[in-house]
Amino acid sequence: MNTRIREVRKQLGLTLEEFGKKLGVTRAAISNIENGNRNVTDQMIISICREFNVNEEWLRNEHGSIFKKPSDEVGYYVADLLDYEGEGNPLYDLIIEMMKNYQELDEKSQIVIREYMGKVMESIGNKKKED
Repeated sequence: MNTRIREVRKQLGLTLEEFGKKLGVTRAAISNIENGNRNVTDQMIISICREFNVNEEWLRNEHGSIFKKPSDEVGYYVADLLDYEGEGNPLYDLIIEMMKNYQELDEKSQIVIREYMGKVMESIGNKKKED
């Protein structure tokens, strides 16, 4: 697993320090994991998968693709849009939680939400035309 963690970090173009910072650990901790000097905890696996959109099945067993399907990456796009630079951005946290919960819904519920958002966007468009 240590080589797969290194592969994730390299594919993301992150240094040991940058990768560790996003996970709340030091550069040395990541180095020890990658070099096989430290066991990877379940919590670390979950954190890597959540933070970097990694497919847990690939990380644990090398089955499937490294990253989750593109629709699961919305949180990263939102983060870029909000220019997220650390903790304390409540709008960022709200959007991320909304997107995570949306991804967990069944298809029928997702359709209802998309239709609702379409109506909201239509209303916004109509208000802009009136102004």
